[in-house]
Amino acid sequence: MYVVMRLRLNMRWLMVAMLMLCPLVSHAAITISIGDKTVDKVLVVKSARTLQLMHRDEVLRSYRVSLGKRPNGAKLMEGDQRTPEGFYFIDWRKQSQNFNLSLHISYPNQSDIERARDAKVKPGSMIMVHGTPIDEEYPEWYFHTLDWTDGCIAMKNDDMREVWALVKDGTLIEIRP
Repeated sequence: MYVVMRLRLNMRWLMVAMLMLCPLVSHAAITISIGDKTVDKVLVVKSARTLQLMHRDEVLRSYRVSLGKRPNGAKLMEGDQRTPEGFYFIDWRKQSQNFNLSLHISYPNQSDIERARDAKVKPGSMIMVHGTPIDEEYPEWYFHTLDWTDGCIAMKNDDMREVWALVKDGTLIEIRP
């Protein structure tokens, strides 16, 4: 009888310890870093077709990206097939049937809204960093070599999985010409 009671007591302490560790483990899964550095900024340079993960001013990783079908110039309005330029945030994420993983960019910002209002057009929305379609007719490498989106920033699915793991919601993203 004493052994059974002792075992139950030890099991309770084990359960308490596990419950206390759960928040630490789940937080560790969210804050993945590269070495001892976490990504504090995403920098997209449209002219170079690159997306860089930054820690302070140091480039931690760099990836090739595809842009909107009309890559030159900043996005002005919905449907112009341009990728925005400016400062935004990664504000939410989702898994997409069409484009695998995707990170939403907080476009339009106040400046974009004012430019669109002055031009009497809608600025658009739903600009994402996302992967490429899985399509039997068009393999992934086909998408990787041209600008094909409606204004989003696209990358290879393996690269997108890595960015998904390294970039937290709330991270600053700067998109330069």
